Amino acid sequence: MWRARRSNLAVPGSNPKMLEKAKGLAADQVFLDLEDSVAPIAKPDARKNIVAALNEGGYGNKIRTVRVNDWTTSWTYRDVVEVVENAGHNLDCIMLPKVQNVGQVHALDLLLTQIERTMGFEVGRIGIEAQIENASGLNNVNDIAAASPRIETIIFGPADFMASINMKSLVVGEQPPGYTEGDAYHYILMRILMAARANNKAAIDGPYLQIRDPDGYRRVSERSAALGFDGKWVLHPDQLAIANEVFSPRQDDYDHAELILDAYDYYTSADGGARGAVMLGDEMIDEASRKMALVISSKGRAAGMQRTQTFEPPQG
Repeated sequence: MWRARRSNLAVPGSNPKMLEKAKGLAADQVFLDLEDSVAPIAKPDARKNIVAALNEGGYGNKIRTVRVNDWTTSWTYRDVVEVVENAGHNLDCIMLPKVQNVGQVHALDLLLTQIERTMGFEVGRIGIEAQIENASGLNNVNDIAAASPRIETIIFGPADFMASINMKSLVVGEQPPGYTEGDAYHYILMRILMAARANNKAAIDGPYLQIRDPDGYRRVSERSAALGFDGKWVLHPDQLAIANEVFSPRQDDYDHAELILDAYDYYTSADGGARGAVMLGDEMIDEASRKMALVISSKGRAAGMQRTQTFEPPQG
């Protein structure tokens, strides 16, 4: 079962106060950033801040990720070496931005393997999160998702992506002016989702920069959640509760999914008559129903939800 990534909280590595505050926030994942939120001259100190924060602990059960700079910069190798060598035992994933091809994933995988062997860490434990932020990355997303066993998530980076295709908008994640029918992001989101699912990876939606517009954040979150995305970035603590709610099943749906699984397990057993298609109330359930229910139940369990109904086998 995947680890829950409903809310993915961005934390600038150059801000020790925010690194500390993030430890007490209700995010499923924190990613400590060395890329866009950190000025070039602040990056060396940001690495040290992140190492200190990880080694001090206090992030609880959160997934601990560090976003390094992309391979076209001069900072990437130092980001990876300094953070992983000094805090690799307290780190779950490295997020690689602006991934354009499998070679960039392979390079990070190889560097991580060398560091793990040198430092005596478990080889392969640290995962990779690949961020798709331009047309080349989207064209290669299927290969990127399959590029390494370390890949855990495929992430949509809307701001850089919008710039890369010359989209006529300055509001990240909103429909561009003049686009009045449908959803301008549907194709992009579905390409990422299909690549993730075909390779059993999580799919994560990127940020919504209008942090004082909770209704807008909810609207775009519900869009990607409806498609099947597992979570979304959070840029401000006020967005956390929305992400955790939207990317969790509704309680009724979770309860119903668990009932389907229990009922199907019973009815396909010898005691239940070894049947493949049966009625659960007014609903016929079969193997396809079980698969659909498993998706909802898995997300609910990962989110720590508790069921409020139980299945009772028929008597007599």
